Amino acid sequence: MQLSYKTVDLKLKHTFTIATVSRTFTPIVLTQIAHEGSVGFGEASMPPYIGENHQTAAFFLDKAKIILSKLRYPFDIQQVMMEIDSLAEENKAAKASIDIALHDLKGKLDNQPVWKIFNVNPTEMPLTSFTIGIDTPSVLRQKVAESEGFSVLKIKLGSDDDKAIISTIREVTDKPLYVDANQGWKDKYFALEMTHWLREQGVLMIEQPMLKTDLAGNAFVTEGSPLPTIADESCQRLSDISNLKGIFHGINIKLMKSTGLNEGFKMLQLAKSLGMKVMIGCMSETSCGVLAAAQIAPLCDYVDLDTPWLVTNNPFEKPVLLGGKIQLSNEIGLGLRFNQ
Repeated sequence: MQLSYKTVDLKLKHTFTIATVSRTFTPIVLTQIAHEGSVGFGEASMPPYIGENHQTAAFFLDKAKIILSKLRYPFDIQQVMMEIDSLAEENKAAKASIDIALHDLKGKLDNQPVWKIFNVNPTEMPLTSFTIGIDTPSVLRQKVAESEGFSVLKIKLGSDDDKAIISTIREVTDKPLYVDANQGWKDKYFALEMTHWLREQGVLMIEQPMLKTDLAGNAFVTEGSPLPTIADESCQRLSDISNLKGIFHGINIKLMKSTGLNEGFKMLQLAKSLGMKVMIGCMSETSCGVLAAAQIAPLCDYVDLDTPWLVTNNPFEKPVLLGGKIQLSNEIGLGLRFNQ
């Protein structure tokens, strides 16, 4: 099998600001794995805070080419990803780009959609949220107007103006809200008070209220919160989950952190077995990464797969959105289509 890739800067419609950083684009790598006339597509999305970039991804993928060149069909994705994972400790997004491409390729070679590999029922897809970053009141209102078709909004908080942000949102919509503090709250008493206030504003859940290293603070908030708390920055890979039981009500799985669907699915299963809620989210990704995550989204409690609607140079068609839910197709592989 032959691995190839190209680097791209994925451009955002609006400057994207969270509690810790702002950006206008995200470096990504689009991968392809070809075998006997079929091609699987993958993606690595690398916002700067995860520590990967075009250069580190290219270096890793060049090493992975050797392993993949020896691969024959049929293949065991779990076994292949164990070998890929052993090449380096980090490079999680680059690893995910290989995992996603392998799943897309396997679906095409097996003549079935990827969701069937995971015994998913597409009719059980939850609503996906539309993310609104920290911004001025006028831009917040504009972003809400751009959320047509979505039934849930996810609001980024963690600034000095959190209540004003929510109040601005509530001036123009009564849609249910998720909130993501992105580690922005430093005082556990303030964070707990905010969870009660946010519930009164129609918020349904909250991600990462306190610093990822402040497990005691997050546990304090979780114990008293009327809202489910979801670990985001605190949850990277499978080995993290057991330590988060009791610290959060649930976890957010992102393929760019989990090294792809193979481990992401295991994370989902473990979290569910521990009685934890599961959210599946994304970085700034094209339809490739988002549709990969969507293959297991019907097994999750919350879905945040919206970035094809937040970027300007997506090379693929957007996923089909109906009634606020991403629709999984019966097309083989991930069901990707290139923009014409």
